[in-house]
Amino acid sequence: MQFSKNTSNGSGKSLLIKIALVLIIFIGTVVLLGKIEFPSPNKDIEKIIPNEKLKIVK
Repeated sequence: MQFSKNTSNGSGKSLLIKIALVLIIFIGTVVLLGKIEFPSPNKDIEKIIPNEKLKIVK
């Protein structure tokens, strides 16, 4: 009785296909999120700091 070594050449190809699909989906989501225009605030934020909290460093 002889033992034969079972090798598979398709496993490397399927791994490459899975990695390629993940990269395509990732790049596609980044491109689609880049096209969305999020609203920017219309009002300028201004905060008045009292002089008591400021320290002069020499």
